[in-house]
Amino acid sequence: MPIQYDQTPGTILVCDFSAGGFKAPEMVKPRPVVVISKRKRRSSGLLTVVPLSTTAPDPVLAHHCQITLEKPLPHPRFDKTECWVKGDMVTTVSFQRLDLFRTDRGPGGARKYVTVRVSDAQLAQIMACIREVFGL
Repeated sequence: MPIQYDQTPGTILVCDFSAGGFKAPEMVKPRPVVVISKRKRRSSGLLTVVPLSTTAPDPVLAHHCQITLEKPLPHPRFDKTECWVKGDMVTTVSFQRLDLFRTDRGPGGARKYVTVRVSDAQLAQIMACIREVFGL
């Protein structure tokens, strides 16, 4: 189920880039992303995010940075703690593409979600990578 509300910068979500509108070599499959846009008083239904990859870029450039998560993401395709920020692939997407990480189901079958965040230091490192892309 897509998110319904703005998320805090540094929150890691799953973005379904396969929902259409993107073409290779853009992101075209579900991927973890870090929210970088600030929370707004009135939601626009959009968030700006930067994708993560478990594969190191070749070559590693100034707009890439490696971050280490406290524990693997709760998703079978993203089960590593080492991730690479793809700072050159910042994008703004609809809430409809974004979801929290699901865990089990609670009593009565209700879905349970977990919120995953990068540290403040990691978010600062991510923002530095993005500034490098735009020459800021």
